[in-house]
Amino acid sequence: MINILENIPLHEYTSIKLGGNAKYFCECKSEKELIECLDYAKEKNLKIHFLGGGSNTIFSDNGFDGLVIKIGIKGISIHNDFKVNVIVKAGAGEDWDALVKYCVENKYAGVECLSGIPGSVGATPIQNVGAYGQEVKDTIIFVKAIDRTTYKPVMFANEDCLFGYRSSRFKTIDYEKYIVTEVLFKLRKDGKPEIKYPELEKQIKKKFDNELTPADVRNAVLELRKKKSMVVDDADPDSVSCGSFFVNPVVTEKFYEEVCLKAGIEKDVIPHFKTESGFKLSAAWLIENSGFEKGYSKNGVGISSKHSLALVNRGGTTEELLKLAEEIQSKVFDKFGVVLVKEPVIVQ
Repeated sequence: MINILENIPLHEYTSIKLGGNAKYFCECKSEKELIECLDYAKEKNLKIHFLGGGSNTIFSDNGFDGLVIKIGIKGISIHNDFKVNVIVKAGAGEDWDALVKYCVENKYAGVECLSGIPGSVGATPIQNVGAYGQEVKDTIIFVKAIDRTTYKPVMFANEDCLFGYRSSRFKTIDYEKYIVTEVLFKLRKDGKPEIKYPELEKQIKKKFDNELTPADVRNAVLELRKKKSMVVDDADPDSVSCGSFFVNPVVTEKFYEEVCLKAGIEKDVIPHFKTESGFKLSAAWLIENSGFEKGYSKNGVGISSKHSLALVNRGGTTEELLKLAEEIQSKVFDKFGVVLVKEPVIVQ
């Protein structure tokens, strides 16, 4: 039986702690409750927003004039156990970092570089969450979802998800068509971690000279993220954010050269990371070199004092935060010709 609540403050459900009230709110802990909520919204002719862990969501100051459905489907279990690999199944409402911790503690390799990322399991395939050289697309084998029109369950194999850099079919061609309810991951039993990211490799070399374990990598990643306030911490005001507010731009080598030429700087000055898709530029560097410093503050919002890619709430409003984001985008484009794309979902 679903429990529909009214006039619920939405800032309590997001890491950036912004937004007004939801007219209606319901947490669904099963697919059955989820379908009941969809029926309720249809009967009342309400618009819907689905909420996971709230780490990548910013609600309007006016709140949400409809039904916010929080996905609360829990559970972590072994779906299949093979000689070399293991298939781990997790409910969409599970805390992502809790799943990573579970995998690391059991010596399952493949997601350790994604430690400390706030949010829910169900949100990870939607934008192909990644960090320090790993992406969830590397381990996801199936995504289970419910079709919002037919209410029927659908299984998507990895290749069907159309994963890209911070993207998938759930964020593009099928935006809001499906509700992710469960994700299956294929991990390596007693696997050796693969370190692909220079910053992480440097951090690990400082601390470890023996054969690495997933736990070693997790500890190194958490240390790096904490230094940047990229781990939710009630004692750290810089963590009142959505983490990275802008996506690191991926451009062609030719465009990268044009960016350098436009800015009047030598090639290779802009930090970049070669990927399968092209050159991934450092959005943080672009921001800092467009006139914004770490710790910048304006009208109750600002830039983290530890990482210029994170915009933080210092007692401001969503309106002021979005104004600052637009100002940053404008100055980066004027100087470098690069369009920064917002990473969080802005819910009006």
